[in-house]
Amino acid sequence: MSRSKRTNHFSTLCEEQIVRKRRFVLERASWHDARFQNGTPVEIKSTMVEHADGQPGNFKIYREYHDRLRWADGWYCFVYRPHGRSGCTVLKDRMVKASNLPLLRWHGGGDHRGTQQAKIAIGDVF
Repeated sequence: MSRSKRTNHFSTLCEEQIVRKRRFVLERASWHDARFQNGTPVEIKSTMVEHADGQPGNFKIYREYHDRLRWADGWYCFVYRPHGRSGCTVLKDRMVKASNLPLLRWHGGGDHRGTQQAKIAIGDVF
């Protein structure tokens, strides 16, 4: 399995676990993954504590989707998990209103999504 497919696989496992834990309504869209029971959109972001190359994990935020989530008064649910292939063990999760994220530094690199991206360190969220 390619690195990209593996990342998507574990992200999906984390999403499903958090949806059950927080009783979200799963609703996959380009700019959010779920909704609160009242309809407010939630984007679930997951990362590993440490990548295989030893680099610390970070959350990728895409500008177009972030702007839309802010406009909808939405939330992020940040999740991190240990490195490994043995399923999804969520170490910690935290809800943050999209309008309350730390200062984002936008840059290129989101070309495959047609928008800029920003990276947020785990320590900036937890």
